[in-house]
Amino acid sequence: MRAVCQRVSRARVTVEGSATGEIGPGLVVLLGVARGDTETEAERLAGKVARLRIFEDDDVKFARSLLDVAGAALVVSQFTLIADTSKGNRPSFTGAAPAEEAVPLYERFCAELAAAGVVVERGRFGARMEVELVHDGPVTIVLD
Repeated sequence: MRAVCQRVSRARVTVEGSATGEIGPGLVVLLGVARGDTETEAERLAGKVARLRIFEDDDVKFARSLLDVAGAALVVSQFTLIADTSKGNRPSFTGAAPAEEAVPLYERFCAELAAAGVVVERGRFGARMEVELVHDGPVTIVLD
C-alpha cells in the first residue's frame, strides 16, 4: 500500500462534472493498494497519515499533524501508484490489487482515518476523476 500525501490549502475531486469530495486546508491522499495488502497495513498507514507532522508551527517547523491543525483529508484511489516501470517504457499494473481486494482496503483506510478524528472526503473508486488542488508549500510525502 502506498500513499502520496500532498499538503493543500484546498482541493476538490469531480466525476462526470459533479463534485464527490472537497476540502479546505489539509491533505490530498492518493492511495494505491497492492496485491497482498492487508487490513493491518491499511490501519497502520491511516494512523501514520493522521499523525504525519508536515504542518508548520509558529517557528515555521514541521511540528503539527493533520489532527493538530484540524485539517481534512481528500482520499483518492490511484492504482497507478503501484506501477512497475522496471522493464521498457510502458508501466505494468499487475502488482495493483484487483477491485474486489482494493475497495475494502480503501474503505478501511478511510474509516480508520475518520476514526482517528480526521474529516474524510473521497473520490469515487474506479472512476475517471478530475482532481483540482492548491498545493501548499509544496509539500509532498510518500508513505509505504
